[in-house]
Amino acid sequence: MELVNFVIALAALIIAILAFKRTGGMQDLRKQMEDLSEKSEHTTKTARDMTADALGRLESFIRGQDKSPSPEKDEPPSSPSSTPENK
Repeated sequence: MELVNFVIALAALIIAILAFKRTGGMQDLRKQMEDLSEKSEHTTKTARDMTADALGRLESFIRGQDKSPSPEKDEPPSSPSSTPENK
């Protein structure tokens, strides 16, 4: 009985090896792993860029600063002696 179990297990192992080789074997497995690692790197980079943009906008909002120049900031400040209230 033990011999029959051993023969069946051995046959199952041989069939599994043949099926693995027929589906692509190690080359296909390596290719799939490379594709997955490229996708994960791309996703990580995209997430990192989005987080950096969000943090930059949050910083601008909290500090109340706008990085783009506005026309109001380009005007020179008026001198205090030119106002009629100081005369």
